[in-house]
Amino acid sequence: EPRLEPLEIVAEPSPPAEQPEPDTDEQTAGQVGQEALTEILRLMNVRASVEIMLGHELADEGQPPPIVLNITGEDLGILIGRRGDTLRALQYLVRLMVSHRLKHWTNLVVDVENYVIRRQRTLESLAQRVAEQVARTGRMQALEPMSAYERRVVHVALRKHPEVTTQSVGEGERRKVTIIPKQ
Repeated sequence: EPRLEPLEIVAEPSPPAEQPEPDTDEQTAGQVGQEALTEILRLMNVRASVEIMLGHELADEGQPPPIVLNITGEDLGILIGRRGDTLRALQYLVRLMVSHRLKHWTNLVVDVENYVIRRQRTLESLAQRVAEQVARTGRMQALEPMSAYERRVVHVALRKHPEVTTQSVGEGERRKVTIIPKQ
C-alpha cells in the first residue's frame, strides 16, 4: 500500500472586499489543484473524487514530497491513457492552472487510483532485476521505450548501483534506457 499521508485542509474565510494574497503553503496549492481538477473532471463528465495527499514515495532525495491529487472512482482508465500520456497531460494542465492562480510553480502530481506510485514501484523493481542480470552477464540490456518521466525513474533507481550505469538512447517515442555494465 502506498505511503501517502492525507493533508488536513482548513478553510480560512477571507475578507469579502479584498483579494487575499496568494498563499505559498501546500494546503492552498492542494486546494486550488483539487478545485481545478474537480472542475476539469466535471467538464469531462467523469464521476470521481479528488483527494489531497503528500507523496513521500515520489519525493527526490532531500526534496520535500510533492502534493498528490489522487483521483478515485470507477472506470478511470480513460484518465490514464496509453502509457500514462493522458494522465501527464492532465497533470500539466492542473500545474499550469495552479501556478497561474498562485503566481508560483507548485510541485503537484496528478494520480489515478495510485497508478503513478504503482508504476514507479514496478519500474524500480524492473530496473533492479535487469541491473543484476547485466552485472551477472556483463552484457548491456535495453528496456522498452518509455516516457521521459519513466526513464528518469530508472536512471534515479540505478544511479548508485555499484556495477552498472544507465544511458538513454533513441529518438522521440522510441527513446529507451540502456543498462550498461561498469568497466
